[in-house]
Amino acid sequence: MSEDSQIVVPPSFVALFVPPGRIKPTVSREVIATRYEFCEDLAQALIEHAQTVHFDTGADEAEVLRRMQLGLAGPDGAADEAEALWVTRRLAELLGWPDPGPGGTEAPGGT
Repeated sequence: MSEDSQIVVPPSFVALFVPPGRIKPTVSREVIATRYEFCEDLAQALIEHAQTVHFDTGADEAEVLRRMQLGLAGPDGAADEAEALWVTRRLAELLGWPDPGPGGTEAPGGT
C-alpha cells in the first residue's frame, strides 16, 4: 500500500494493534490498512445475512450479533477475537442495532 493511500482507518481499528501501555501499533500502517479493508468489507457483506438470521430465526439483535462474533473468531473464522469484535460492533452500527459494547456480545459468565 502506498504512502498516498486515501484509506482512512478509524482510531477504533488502529487500537486493535496497540498493546496496553504502548502508544504505537505493533504492525505497519500497510498491514493495518489491509486488515481494516478486509474487516470493513466483511461487516458490509454480513448486513443481509444478519437481517435474514434475525427475521428467519426470531433471534433478537444481540443474539444475532453474538452468533456472528463467535463465527468470525471461531477456529475456522476469518478474524482474530479483537477483529471479530470490531466487525460485530461495526455491523451493529451499519444495521442501526444497539452496540454490543467493548466487551462484545459474550454472555455473562464468559460463555
